[in-house]
Amino acid sequence: MKKLRLALLAGGKSGEREVSLKGAAEVFKALDPHKYEIKRYDPATDLAKLAGEAEGLDVAFILLHGPFGEDGTVQGFLDLLAIPYQGSGVLGSAIAMDKNLSKILYRNAGLKVPEWYMAAKEDIRNPDKILGQLGLPLVIKPATQGSSLGMTIARSEDDIAEGLKKAFAIDRQVMVEEFIDGREITGGIIGNEELTALPLVEIIPGEEYEFFNYDAKYQPGASKEICPADIEEPITIRAQNYALAAHRALQLRGYSRTDMIVSGDDIYMLETNTIPGMTPTSLLPQAAAAAGLDFSALLDRLIELALEK
Repeated sequence: MKKLRLALLAGGKSGEREVSLKGAAEVFKALDPHKYEIKRYDPATDLAKLAGEAEGLDVAFILLHGPFGEDGTVQGFLDLLAIPYQGSGVLGSAIAMDKNLSKILYRNAGLKVPEWYMAAKEDIRNPDKILGQLGLPLVIKPATQGSSLGMTIARSEDDIAEGLKKAFAIDRQVMVEEFIDGREITGGIIGNEELTALPLVEIIPGEEYEFFNYDAKYQPGASKEICPADIEEPITIRAQNYALAAHRALQLRGYSRTDMIVSGDDIYMLETNTIPGMTPTSLLPQAAAAAGLDFSALLDRLIELALEK
């Protein structure tokens, strides 16, 4: 059998560069060398090389997170080079990366979201409008970043100013959101035309973490992840349907992972990841494994879906 010539794209220029490189190392190990001839490219330095070698490539596997990788930029570049790739295209990637636009589309699809406010830099000095609209506590986060970079929880007026400064330091768009107290879950989706909802995962950050922040995500043992989530069946089914609805509303393809909060009988949509973490213990691979798809088989399936385009 002729091997597929696969470009593995990882690294990039975002604040999630190291996470990307670590994930790529795991993907490289898990891809069957009898099926794939793998060439690695770092978009921070290798775009000209990738363009020059495009005709000798069959498919790309993008393992980039955040700006310049998960936001449609690399997807557009690969489209120009006529290299198929796993996951969403330019439009879906760009929409999902924008938390404000995603929320608007969730709401238009009938999904529940925390109330939110798009901050301006003058709100740092005068947070009255934010307090009047949302009250306390609040979640403050960059609107076009991933991995909870720059995210804080504000429990006082002083916290608002500090949180806004931190978020504006890494993004020109900053979202302020009502804090929803509840259980954090995530729902994975796989497929192109026919979609499959994977088992849910519940995320419980360690006691030393106020929320599922960057360290809680990536420090080994920092958080507990339960898969399948120990949640009542009616809520499980509803959350899986919401993940499907979010995937469709954002015009996604291939796969996605939507984060949600369960509060009482309500389920609130937080955000959707178009290139979820890709190590055997990452959230979407855990869910796939619970559905009977081990890590190598999951990668094979995503590449199959890429070649359907």
